[in-house]
Amino acid sequence: MSKPMKSALVLLGPLLAFLMLAYVFPFLGILRWSFTLPELGLGNYADALTDPLVLSVFGRTLRVCVIVTLVSVASAYVITLLWVRGGPVQRLVMELCILIPFWISVLTRAFGWLALLSNRGLINTWLQGIGLTSDPLTMVRNEFGVVVGMAHFLIPFAVFPLASAVRNLDERVLLAARGMGAGRQRVFWTVFLPMTAPGILGAALIVFVFALGFFVTPAILGGGRSVMVAELVYLRIFQSPNWGLGAAISVILMIGVAFLMGALMKAVRPGEKS
Repeated sequence: MSKPMKSALVLLGPLLAFLMLAYVFPFLGILRWSFTLPELGLGNYADALTDPLVLSVFGRTLRVCVIVTLVSVASAYVITLLWVRGGPVQRLVMELCILIPFWISVLTRAFGWLALLSNRGLINTWLQGIGLTSDPLTMVRNEFGVVVGMAHFLIPFAVFPLASAVRNLDERVLLAARGMGAGRQRVFWTVFLPMTAPGILGAALIVFVFALGFFVTPAILGGGRSVMVAELVYLRIFQSPNWGLGAAISVILMIGVAFLMGALMKAVRPGEKS
């Protein structure tokens, strides 16, 4: 083994040991529970894939994650364009909009949206005060509130891969398209957007993977009526004596996340052959 390789292993050793202790060993314990509790076998996986309640939660989770991904990536794309290609004032405002959310905890943000969207919240009070609505709109304890809270949290994470794709654009291609008579809209839809497609795909996969594991925001804004997979695992582990089923659901979710991360790695390195 060469000396640089030995040095790299020495430097990476503590990190690898930490990852083993913090992630690999606990996951192996969860994997063991999924096959052994309450009895040895594949019964927990059979229940997870046939139980109507579990399947409905999986379906709701996928539906919410897809909606959140679409909303987050579309919003992030507009923010990215203003941040990367806008004027100095626009860039400053966008930078603040991107960075400030990272300074606020997810719990604080969830309760903030609860205060805004609840039946007696600021938005409903304002709508009723100006006469636009007579009864309060139901915007929390449902999927709408969950989507709003999750999208607000995830938009900044979608901005960075999009910003990288936009910054790496070859301006000469855009100028060539304009020089050949294409208008701004045609340049955007036929040249600009396709050239940033890898960034869009990367942002979508990042947002979708993060959304799959959301717990706090759906629990607060969903009010127990829009249970997602992470909350279901919590309920099975801590509020009902069905640890094996909770572990099996966790393993299925982990496999799904690993598959999506593999797709992400392939998307950000499209030139590599498998």
